[in-house]
Amino acid sequence: QAEDGIRDSVASRGLGDVYKRQVKAGGFIWLSGMVGMKVDGTIPEGTVEQFQIALKTIDSCLRQAGGTPDQIVKVQVFMTDISERASINPIRIEYFGDHKPASTLVEVSALVDPRMKVEIEAVAYIGE
Repeated sequence: QAEDGIRDSVASRGLGDVYKRQVKAGGFIWLSGMVGMKVDGTIPEGTVEQFQIALKTIDSCLRQAGGTPDQIVKVQVFMTDISERASINPIRIEYFGDHKPASTLVEVSALVDPRMKVEIEAVAYIGE
């Protein structure tokens, strides 16, 4: 479990030596794909709750690296069922407000755990 109370599912699967949750380089913060896993390791059934958890993790990692949501310039969302897109839009709108980063939404056949329905990654520009 990370210091911020968000489960570091990468480290818990023994992958912590493979990649980091966030990397700062050249004025950018690159945020690895985050999924909707709760602190206790459980995965909610619903896409909306998974998206909320993943976005909270993105936000926490972003802020730990010195960034804020209005500095996100690119977001990629991976969903196992793209027909559920409309259900996550209100959460996304609430998080970003008037800020509109470049965005890509991709439907995938599966994520790292078959119970997972959504994964989010992002890039923020914080300046040199």
